[in-house]
This record gives sequence, C-alpha cells and structure tokens, in this order.
Amino acid sequence: KQWYQRRVAITAGEDFLERRLQTQVFKLGLAKSIHHARVLIRQKHIRVRKQVVNIPSFIVRLDAQKHIDIAINSAYGSGREGRVKRKRMRAGDKGAADADEDED
Repeated sequence: KQWYQRRVAITAGEDFLERRLQTQVFKLGLAKSIHHARVLIRQKHIRVRKQVVNIPSFIVRLDAQKHIDIAINSAYGSGREGRVKRKRMRAGDKGAADADEDED
C-alpha cells in the first residue's frame, strides 16, 4: 500500500507541473523555451481567456487550456508596436521629412 501511495503522489506531482502556465505556453509553441515562456508571462504578453496573467506558476484548469493565447494589447499580438520600433519609426519619419526639404 505504501508504494502505491508514493506512485500516486509522483504521478500527481508530474501532472501538477504540467498544468503550470509556464509549461503550457512552452508546449503550445508560443515560446521558444521554458525560460522564454516565463519572460513572456512576466511581461504580460499571455492571457488565459480574457484575463492577462503575469504569474508563471498559475495553475491552468483543464477547461482553460484551450484558451491560452497572446494578449490583445501585446506587441506580439495585434497591439501597438514596442518602444524601440515606435522610436525608429519616428526617426524615420523625421529623416524622410528632412530629405524632402533638401530636394526643394
């Protein structure tokens, strides 16, 4: 009876780790590695259903596994561009305006 209880505990522990949001994001292919998944979650790029989650150890319920996705307002999704891209776009627009003035 004791070996059976240990085996059940080990199986339950493995299942517990598989249900972490960090593991689910990696297994779904939203992240390149388990470490990348953690960073994406902490930077609020991942949502579960409509809620943005920033806790890598968040336990995903079985019915919510299908609803893990990139957040709507994330730069990875269809949200606004990141800080560096916006800065380069502004610099590019100014450069284009300067070039137009030089042609006159």
